[in-house]
Amino acid sequence: MIEREFGALDLGRILKNADAQMARAAELRTSMAELVGRAEDEDGLVKVEFASAGLKELILHPKAMRLTSGELSERIKDLVKEAAADLQRQVAAMMAETFGEENPMRFGTDADGAMEQVRESEAAYNRTVGDLMGELDKIRQRMEG
Repeated sequence: MIEREFGALDLGRILKNADAQMARAAELRTSMAELVGRAEDEDGLVKVEFASAGLKELILHPKAMRLTSGELSERIKDLVKEAAADLQRQVAAMMAETFGEENPMRFGTDADGAMEQVRESEAAYNRTVGDLMGELDKIRQRMEG
């Protein structure tokens, strides 16, 4: 939380927290590159793997060729969506584990929470700027006086 008093800001702590956050982000980037979302249809004819770069693997059982081209196409499209959603769930879980309450993805599913956070941040910013301007005004008055 932002301190209201201008002199109460602990820049060392802020920089230390920023460094820790950057280290966690670098670790996360490496771990996320290894994640793979998976999906399979109920009869095991089509299997899909989806990674950050897109479709990683498409496995068609020989019996899948008995399906019509339309049926096979729909299964593949549906399973790619499911595998991408599985990957997204894994990413969200990893982000939540890494960042906890500071998880930037928490706003992806909570638009109202995101707007509330924006309003709180704006109010804190306005208070800080107001406090800073007040301190600068005091300094100016002392210099003029």
